[in-house]
Amino acid sequence: MSEVRTRFAPSPTGFMHVGNLRTALYAWLLARSSGGKFILRIEDTDQARYVANAVDVIYATLKSAGLDHDEGPDKDGGFGPYIQSERKGLYREYAEKLVASGHAYYCFCDKCEDESEDEIHEASALCPCASLDAAVAAEKVASGLPHVIRQRIDRSKVSTFTDAVFGEIQIENKVLDDQILLKRDNMPTYNFANVVDDHLMNITHVVRGSEYLSSTPKYNLLYEAFNWEIPTYVHLPLIMGRDAEGNVSKLSKRHGSVSFENLVAEGYLPEAIVNYIALLGWSPKSDREIFTLPELSEVFKISGLNKSPAVFDYDKLRWMNSEYIKAMPLEKFAACAESFAKLSGTVLADKWEKIAALLHGRTEVLSEIPEKIAFLVEQPEYTVELFNHKKSKSDPENTKSDLPELRARLAGVAEWTPENISAVLSSFAAEKEIKAGRPMWQVRIAVSGCAVTPGGPGEIMEILGKEESLRRIDQALLKF
Repeated sequence: MSEVRTRFAPSPTGFMHVGNLRTALYAWLLARSSGGKFILRIEDTDQARYVANAVDVIYATLKSAGLDHDEGPDKDGGFGPYIQSERKGLYREYAEKLVASGHAYYCFCDKCEDESEDEIHEASALCPCASLDAAVAAEKVASGLPHVIRQRIDRSKVSTFTDAVFGEIQIENKVLDDQILLKRDNMPTYNFANVVDDHLMNITHVVRGSEYLSSTPKYNLLYEAFNWEIPTYVHLPLIMGRDAEGNVSKLSKRHGSVSFENLVAEGYLPEAIVNYIALLGWSPKSDREIFTLPELSEVFKISGLNKSPAVFDYDKLRWMNSEYIKAMPLEKFAACAESFAKLSGTVLADKWEKIAALLHGRTEVLSEIPEKIAFLVEQPEYTVELFNHKKSKSDPENTKSDLPELRARLAGVAEWTPENISAVLSSFAAEKEIKAGRPMWQVRIAVSGCAVTPGGPGEIMEILGKEESLRRIDQALLKF
C-alpha cells in the first residue's frame, strides 16, 4: 500500500471555524495513525476574499492545537509551492488539456465577468459557448477576447462513487453545472485547483465536509478526463448548533463562538477544544472521552466516523474543559489563568498564587474567573437576608448576636492563616453547641457578600488580610 498522504487546505479568509479545525484534525489523525504525511496547503485563489494576517491565524491555530504538518509553505517536501497563488502558472496548462480533449470549453459570456471563489456560476446546456466551433473559439482566444474555461458535463450519465463514511453515492449528472475551472485572470477556481494540486501532491485521502458530497462527481469527472487515480474520499458529517429554544441548525455565530480563536479567548484550553472536536462525528468505540493527541492518533480509525450530524454542545465542552483544568499542575494553571484574572494594578496582584489555588478545582472556563473573584476586589452590595441558610441554621437574628463575638475573637488571632481562622470559628461553634457551618456561613457572607465563593472563610480572609476582613465584618454589623 502506498504512503497515506492527507492535506488540510484552508482559505485565508478569516478565523478558523471549528468545522475547519475538525477537518484538519481528522486529516492529521488519519495521517498519523497510518504513519503517513500531513500536508498544509494554502488555497488563496479567491483574492477578493483574502484577509490580511489570515495565514498567520492558520499557522497559529494549528500550532496551538498541536497539529504539526510534514509539508507546507514553510516545509518543502518536494511538491511545492504549497500556496496556490504561487502555482498560478501551471493551471492554464491543465485547463487547456481539458479543452483539447473535449472535457472543457472556452466561455465568453458576459456573466462570467465577476468570478468569486465559492460562488457557482451555472452554465446552461444551451449556452452558445458550449457548442461553439473549436476553431472559432480558438480564434477568439487568440484575439485576446476575455474568457473563462468551463468543465463540460455529459448530463445524460449517472455518476457513482464510494465514500469512506457514506458508502456508495449515485448522482445524476443532469443536476451538475458546467463549473468554471479557470477564471479570466488565469486564476483557477477552488474546485479545479484542488483536483490538480491533490494529484500533483500525491494526496491519497481527501478529508472534507459532507457539503461537498454533491459536487464530488465533478471532481471525479476531472480525474477521469486526465486519466488520474481518484483519491479516497472521507466526507465528514455536518456540525450543528442548538439555540435557546432547542432548535438545531448548522453551527453558526448565533449559537455562540464558532472559531477556535474565540473559544480560546473565552477561556477554553486548546487541548480541551481539540479533544472535544475529535468526538464531534467520531467515536472511539468505547465510553472513554478524555484523550491526548498522541492517544487519539493511536485509536483513530475511519470506521469510527459517523454519518449523522454532530451537535456542538457547549455544556459538554465546559465539562471537558473543567476536567483538563483540574488535571493541570497548579503552577501551569496559575500561569495560563493569570491574564484572565485581570488583577494587574490591584492590591491583590501579589496574591495571585493563593487566589489561583482557590480557583484551580472550581473553574470550568477561564473567562469566568473575574466574576468569581470580583468580591475580593470590591465587595458587592447585599442585604441581611443573605445570612439565611437552612442547612447551617444561620439567619439574620442569630447572625446579629454571633457576629460581634466572632469579630472580637478573630481580632485576637495573631498569625492570620486559614487554619487559625477556621480554628476560631470551630471553637466558637463547639462552645455554643451549634453546627460549625453556622459561624462559617455568617463570617463568609460578612466578608464576601456572596452566597457562592471559591473557598471558605479562612482562605478568603487570608487573601483579604486581617485589616480588610475585620473592616468588612464591621460593615456587616452596621446592616442590623
